[in-house]
Amino acid sequence: MTSARAVVFAYHDVGVRCLRTLISAGMDIPLVVTVADDPRETQWFGSVARTAAEYALKVMVPEEANTPAVESAVAAANPDFIFSFYYRSLLKGPILRAARRGALNMHGSLLPKYRGRAPVNWAILRGESQTGATLHYMVDRADAGDIVDQLAVPILGDDDAREVFAKVTAAAEIVLARSLPLLLAGTEARLKQTLEPGQYFGRRRPEDGRIDWSRSAWEIHNLVRAVAPPFPGAFTQVEGERWLIHRTRIAKRTIAPSERARLFGAEGKCYAACPDGGVLEILAAAKDSGPIDLARVAERLRKHPVVPG
Repeated sequence: MTSARAVVFAYHDVGVRCLRTLISAGMDIPLVVTVADDPRETQWFGSVARTAAEYALKVMVPEEANTPAVESAVAAANPDFIFSFYYRSLLKGPILRAARRGALNMHGSLLPKYRGRAPVNWAILRGESQTGATLHYMVDRADAGDIVDQLAVPILGDDDAREVFAKVTAAAEIVLARSLPLLLAGTEARLKQTLEPGQYFGRRRPEDGRIDWSRSAWEIHNLVRAVAPPFPGAFTQVEGERWLIHRTRIAKRTIAPSERARLFGAEGKCYAACPDGGVLEILAAAKDSGPIDLARVAERLRKHPVVPG
């Protein structure tokens, strides 16, 4: 493959795998820009900084991306391309214009769906059966530039966000690897996006994990798996204690619809009866003190069902 120069803005597993893809393809990478790990966040993903260090690449870890210092460093690198792989800031005009042949981003959805933040989590939360990775040109508006390539992956009914994120990471690597020869040859596709109303999503916060027990069993199940660990988790109050619900499954049993949800026990298992008549089996849960012994709780709930809050 003909070599070209690329400045890479990257973070997380998508950043690691796509950076390795560029290195494997022989791309000249004079600069890698990443972000400092947040000590409040569970570090379950790969480190772009460590990966870059393994290959003796120059690394910057600025507090903000669109600063004169970063703009100057990018311009000095004289890149053909700029790539953004799960980088946590929107890159703006001066940086984008520094790339002679274009600036491209890898987004974790099938654009134009789920533009913006946390696309994997939002896709699960909204009950999608598939998502994917999209390589697209960057413009001033987030996730709005021409699409070069994308690849779909399935979201199975009990997949949680970490499992889907692993699929999206693999899809991102495939999309980038097969797009690079076309980008270098100048023969890549450029499909203009039709931006659909309601497809831009914002950042999710830990408090967004509160379970609304007026929702259907399927909607609650989607919330649980969308925010399951290592994400902050879905939570509720049970008899005055805060429960984190880590994993659920739609049970085959059903009940008569009712106005209020309730937790009950049967056959040594904990269940949540939801207002729509659907039933969730609670497979894993925890309190601040540690994991909950659900079999033990099920025996108590068998005799005395409770209303979660």
